[in-house]
Amino acid sequence: MKLWVDRINTFLKYKDLLFQLVSRDIKLKYRRSFLGYLWSVLNPLFVMIIMTIVFSTMFSRNIQNFPVYLFTGKMLFDFLSTSTNQAMTSVTGNAALLKKTYVPKYIFTLSKVTSCMIDLVFSFGALLIVMLVTRATVYWTFWLFPLVVIQTYIFCCGLGFFLAEFNVFFRDVQYIYHAVITAWMYLTPIFYPVESLPASVSFIVKVLNPLYYYVAQFRDLVYYGHLPGPRVFFGGWILAFGMLAFGLLMFKRKQDEFILYI
Repeated sequence: MKLWVDRINTFLKYKDLLFQLVSRDIKLKYRRSFLGYLWSVLNPLFVMIIMTIVFSTMFSRNIQNFPVYLFTGKMLFDFLSTSTNQAMTSVTGNAALLKKTYVPKYIFTLSKVTSCMIDLVFSFGALLIVMLVTRATVYWTFWLFPLVVIQTYIFCCGLGFFLAEFNVFFRDVQYIYHAVITAWMYLTPIFYPVESLPASVSFIVKVLNPLYYYVAQFRDLVYYGHLPGPRVFFGGWILAFGMLAFGLLMFKRKQDEFILYI
């Protein structure tokens, strides 16, 4: 118990640093950008338009309001992809600072995922625009989206901790993960209905693909307008905290050796 109290006190001690790192990441992203934070809305909107044009001829026949269907899947995948990729290099990218002073190493990983989550929240403006333009119904369940965002955020933090630790010792993991994340995208029903898959593949996606749990919940709330089923809802929380526990365990186990490799 005392160990966890000490860890919480350490986190609270460095919470201002976390805020500064998140603020720095957001400012750097939009520095010298004419549109500034508005780009967080326009960028996913432009990508969605292009993907709708590309995939609508193949998948939209069996999907009502394909733009909203596509966007609700693409938003969460982009958050997972961007946050984990940035988290992966969060320790090695701050090697100079870590060699000069003591800072909890997980703060850098946490800041990357948090700044990406803020971008995700901004992109909800683009989602609302798409829903209004396509005359989609904005159900009351839409406003429960924080439940899914929090789950996905926790999952990405856990995966980010694991990747950050792994990347310190094996730099090739960046290239391997690029291939993994590409395959992950196609194995997630982002631009196609999961029902269109063969039964064996559909089972693998529904049971073994963590991102499916979050995309399915998000679509239930935003696209279909009803509460998620207990399997995907509780399964999402279990996967989120399970990945967080695993990621923290791997990160804390090796963090004292980071200084020898960064």
